Amino acid sequence: MLYYLFNYLDTLDFPGAGMFQYITFRSSMAIITSLIVSLLIGKRIINYLQKKQIGETIRNLDLEGQMQKKGTPTMGGLIIIGSILVPVLLFAKLDNFYVLLMIFTTLWLGVIGFLDDYIKVFKKNKEGLRGRTKLLGQIILGLIVGISLYMNDGAVIRVKKPVSTYAHIENIEQQEVRMKNIWTEDAKSTQTTIPFLKNNEFDYTNLVSFLGESKQSWGWIVFVLIAIFIITAVSNGANLTDGLDGLATGTSAIMGVSLGILAYVSGSLIWADYLNIMYIPHTGELVVFAAAFIGATVGFLWYNSYPAQVFMGDTGSLTLGGIIAVYAIIIHKELLIPILCGIFLVENLSVVLQVAWFKHTRRKYGEGRRIFLMAPLHHHYQKKGYPEAKIVTRFWIVAIMLAVLSIVTLKIR
Repeated sequence: MLYYLFNYLDTLDFPGAGMFQYITFRSSMAIITSLIVSLLIGKRIINYLQKKQIGETIRNLDLEGQMQKKGTPTMGGLIIIGSILVPVLLFAKLDNFYVLLMIFTTLWLGVIGFLDDYIKVFKKNKEGLRGRTKLLGQIILGLIVGISLYMNDGAVIRVKKPVSTYAHIENIEQQEVRMKNIWTEDAKSTQTTIPFLKNNEFDYTNLVSFLGESKQSWGWIVFVLIAIFIITAVSNGANLTDGLDGLATGTSAIMGVSLGILAYVSGSLIWADYLNIMYIPHTGELVVFAAAFIGATVGFLWYNSYPAQVFMGDTGSLTLGGIIAVYAIIIHKELLIPILCGIFLVENLSVVLQVAWFKHTRRKYGEGRRIFLMAPLHHHYQKKGYPEAKIVTRFWIVAIMLAVLSIVTLKIR
């Protein structure tokens, strides 16, 4: 909203109003505002939750320090959601389709997570929202995201033409002329980026090329199915990772930094040209959203770091995972998810492998056996006697390494 106000004031030559034209300035303001909002509303929400006795129900899993967390306020994801939405509404362009889609994603998964926490806390039902219901909500979101990107005329990309078509203009000094000649026109596309390959654009229509002329339509169906899978996997991965104080919050903040950088270079003609990646018009505005996301998670970490004063609950974890997934899909970097979200991936896999191996060995030997001492993976290390703070810090370090690797894939091919 402030963007439009200061855009109008700029026409009146109001001093400093022109700064709102710059994404970097508005992103800086967004991260500062989200930090302030999270710190200001965080304590008030925690006090309210404590007053209403909205505390976490803890199962005794024989983990060190576990029972001390009993009664800690949950549903703190409301702090994260509020701290994201306020600066985005203030500093982002609200006519940008991608920003609107991210706002919708935040609210959609926030509501699903809130309902789950509400049932657990107020209805005293430890199971919360039924797994099928949560899965249905994630599938519907994937459908909405995929179909919206297909239907909206503004969701387009540009890729470089083959070198032979613009090699003769390499000596042209005017950058604008060169840029116009080396890029294709805006077009709807099911292309995505494959890390580590020189020619790193892959089109989902190639998976259904045997369908001939109708492959383009079927390519979008493949894209939608992949979007559903990614949103479901990442949001559930974030949910499983939210088992230690600050673990999901810190790793999400690190992922947010990488996604912000990827959105910035993808939305800039100059950087896209330099890095030889697809140019996605208007995604630069998502940097403002990423800045708010980073500020909100870091601000929440003030209260969620060990020992936590509040837990985010499903209200926060499902939302964080969904935001990361949809953001990556929008900027056509969803195939980077296994690297960027490696922490979420191994947490997911540890549970899948544990359950599958237990069932297999029970059928074969008559009793179930386990791969890990406990799943998800962070509980395995707790069982081995590692202090909670050390586990969280080391997971953060791994997340930073994976984030850096995700960025350098732009150049390492």
